[in-house]
Amino acid sequence: MEKPKIIFFGTPDFALKSLELINSHCDILCVVTSQDKKSGRGLRIHQSEVKKFSIINNILIKQPEDLKNIDFINQIKSMNADLFIVVAFRKIPKEVYSIPKLGTINLHASLLPDYRGAAPINWALINNEKVTGVTTFFINEKIDHGDIILKKEILINDDDDFKSLYNRLSVIGSEVLLKTIKIVASGKAKIQKQDE
Repeated sequence: MEKPKIIFFGTPDFALKSLELINSHCDILCVVTSQDKKSGRGLRIHQSEVKKFSIINNILIKQPEDLKNIDFINQIKSMNADLFIVVAFRKIPKEVYSIPKLGTINLHASLLPDYRGAAPINWALINNEKVTGVTTFFINEKIDHGDIILKKEILINDDDDFKSLYNRLSVIGSEVLLKTIKIVASGKAKIQKQDE
């Protein structure tokens, strides 16, 4: 498969590095991101970083309130994507993650099964970990419990804070994610069950 067709789910700037890299190597059919939020003085409307990038790059955008909405599900089914990619997004229901023929892949900012769920970078720092990393895995019904495709470990430096670690992991994560997509699209993925 030369250029896998992808629907990308993500919202914050952590997802942006992955979207930028995948957009230059794959065919992104659509981006699914959170609804615009009102914040700050005057409650101005704020778009997610992922949405801003998608507008500039003429990528179709979907912002469903309910991921189980039948119209939304039918719309993304009709696009015939090979893969769904999820980076820093909310829980994806089975009705959605089971759609693409090659599965739905998530990038998570920890070495799973460590630090499943929200705020993995914060928890690694709070617990004075010396090592962290990123994991790509196939989504299933339990949060961050799916079969692992790739992992990459990095050292946490003494001077690392949340921002520096977040930035490094977003860059490393994007590279691991692109490699994951290529492996899965080639049919050569060697998956590994998570150690419970």
